Amino acid sequence: MSIQHVHVAAKIVDALTKPLGTIAFQTQAQPQEDRLANDGLIPQIFSSVPALSDAASYLSQTTSFLAGCFSDYSVEHSPRQSGASDIHAQEVVAFSSAETEASSSTDINHISSNGKNLTSIESSYTSTSTPLLMHDENTRVSSRDPLQNASTSTLVESNNTGLSGISIFRSLIDRARRTVRGSADDIGWLQHAHEMPPVEDGTERFQEILDSIKHGVHRLPNSMVYLLIPGLFSNHGPLYFVSTKVSFSKLGLACHIAKIHSEASVEKNAKEIKEYIEEIYWGSNKRVLLLGHSKGGVDAAAALSLYWPDLKDKVAGLVLAQSPYGGTPIASDLLREGQLGDYVNVRKLTETLICKIIKGDMRALEDLTYERRREFLEKHHLPEEVPVVSFRTEAGISPAVLATLSHVAHAELPLVASAGESTKLPVVMPLGAAMAACAQLLQVRYGEKSDGLVTCRDAEVPGSIVVRPKRKLDHAWMVYSSLNDDLTEGNASQVCEALLTLLVEVGQKKRHELAMKDE
Repeated sequence: MSIQHVHVAAKIVDALTKPLGTIAFQTQAQPQEDRLANDGLIPQIFSSVPALSDAASYLSQTTSFLAGCFSDYSVEHSPRQSGASDIHAQEVVAFSSAETEASSSTDINHISSNGKNLTSIESSYTSTSTPLLMHDENTRVSSRDPLQNASTSTLVESNNTGLSGISIFRSLIDRARRTVRGSADDIGWLQHAHEMPPVEDGTERFQEILDSIKHGVHRLPNSMVYLLIPGLFSNHGPLYFVSTKVSFSKLGLACHIAKIHSEASVEKNAKEIKEYIEEIYWGSNKRVLLLGHSKGGVDAAAALSLYWPDLKDKVAGLVLAQSPYGGTPIASDLLREGQLGDYVNVRKLTETLICKIIKGDMRALEDLTYERRREFLEKHHLPEEVPVVSFRTEAGISPAVLATLSHVAHAELPLVASAGESTKLPVVMPLGAAMAACAQLLQVRYGEKSDGLVTCRDAEVPGSIVVRPKRKLDHAWMVYSSLNDDLTEGNASQVCEALLTLLVEVGQKKRHELAMKDE
């Protein structure tokens, strides 16, 4: 293998990895008329990225090619081939020094700053492989003449340099592969995990209940208390779940919104929810039905998993609405090394936002990564006797979504009204457009349907009754009312009521099945 081949391989790796860091900026550099694609739909994010499977396959082939290039220079040579060894050693040393000088200001510095694992790989490789090689070579040197000793020393130095080069290129390839694959191997992992019970489709029954609610038929019993558990950043959304609570109160139902620190870790919130449930039960002597949205569903499920002996007589069931029970690629891709957060400092900005500005805990986001969810669920399963309903949706990406405004708060203008009372004006945000952009990103990169933040497969809780509506609903729709909602299909409050009504039916059926088993 000639030195020219190695140079060509290096250029291949550079050409392959460089675009990965600039993927997020490609759509911004396009002209306005080119950014509208797909017959007038919103811009195709990552439209210039090749097929991920092909890219990953090409990375694997490149890795093998580079390993083959360097393996030719790391083999041992016999004393009779000392002349050829000197030539090979000089060639590798010259290549290594030239490449180091040429790339010290670009690639190597980039690896040192963003890929700390590279340093550990090189140091561990040197600490294990090099001593063995040096010991063997020193034994041989003692029985040779000085010329042979000098030749062998050069060969040892050359081999060490070659091995270090292999570790550098392998680290580059591994990093590029991780960047390309992202969370592709993690999405939907719960559906393939061992000892996880299957789900049951309850969409048809849910739709029947929702239709009856829209016609004025309400079946939720007042013999229970309904606890709504908000998700991440809910402390900064004053209208989070408010419309649902008002609607339940008009029906004469006892409904509460859990006042937890939404930016705290899952285990911390689980303890607070447990205390909340006990306080409600002791004050009303009624069992509690839980409905958690987004991270709130994960927090509620953790409370039942960790404290079920204390809560089994106090909780009647749990609804997880659009909850990343298995994790979310948004959190994993943001916090995992080698992803977008490494290139545009998104991770640092997120940490500043959560920890410094809103005084939260970074673990609130870390607990939603696939790694943390795997670790938690391997230790803490939901109790089998808990009735569970999971609700997952798919966000729309049509042009009409861009004009959707969500009512997230209200502003008071004092002394504007004629009676001297303050006037409330709605504060709206284009959450629908943001969710649509994220949904299309996940669709193009991973081929997964999502509500904008949580993929459909990750929102389905094993062993639960799953509701899969055909209606396009994004992640924010459940808790923030939209100004242009189609009321004929039901609003968020009615959907929450239908989910809890379905949960009551599931609980009755499960108690009957358990009673039959006991007999």
